[in-house]
Amino acid sequence: MTAKRLYPIIACGSIVFAVVGIVVGQLVPDPDLNPLNVTVSEYAVSDRGGVTEAAMVVLGLGSLILLKALKAAHAPVRGLPERLLWVWSGALIVAAVIPTTPIGHDLTLTAQIHRYVSVAAFVSLPAAAALLVPRLAADEAWKPVARTVEWLALAGGLGVLAITYVALPGERVMIGLVERALLGAEVALLAVLAAWLVRLAWGRAIAQQPMNFRTYHEFVGSRS
Repeated sequence: MTAKRLYPIIACGSIVFAVVGIVVGQLVPDPDLNPLNVTVSEYAVSDRGGVTEAAMVVLGLGSLILLKALKAAHAPVRGLPERLLWVWSGALIVAAVIPTTPIGHDLTLTAQIHRYVSVAAFVSLPAAAALLVPRLAADEAWKPVARTVEWLALAGGLGVLAITYVALPGERVMIGLVERALLGAEVALLAVLAAWLVRLAWGRAIAQQPMNFRTYHEFVGSRS
């Protein structure tokens, strides 16, 4: 199996695993925590099993594999979109390794680092998607998903604006809900790119397989 066909499968599997892990991580901590007002990072601090952190690391690594798969498939990602995808992937991994402080505690240096890299992750992916939209629309192989990527980029951009407002003048009201909606849009964006890569890689491979159907006379001759 070639890298062009293997990497998209790994990327899709990583995204699915990460989504399941994050959902499970929301169920493990203190049931008194309100997901509408508590961020995913704050949930992760309460999760002593490390399920959420592991899921974020897998999502970051899966995003790196997705980027490698996009380049191997000659998708139009080179330049600034590629660098922004590197920022997204690296920031996710750093944010998972360096946790925030528990609810009610003062921010430590590590918590501040976690906050800054989280902001970098949330901003970089919608920006990369916005830059990709005209490139995808101009590429015959990627044109079918250009509009979907555009809508998800818009959703991500609006989510960044919403969480900025909620985190600053909004006094964290419904910050958990806003963050989860933003994260959902960004994961959906990754899933669209990975799923389309799978279709391109495996669809072309199937189409290129020789169709060696025997004629009626050959079939009859083989039976006689």
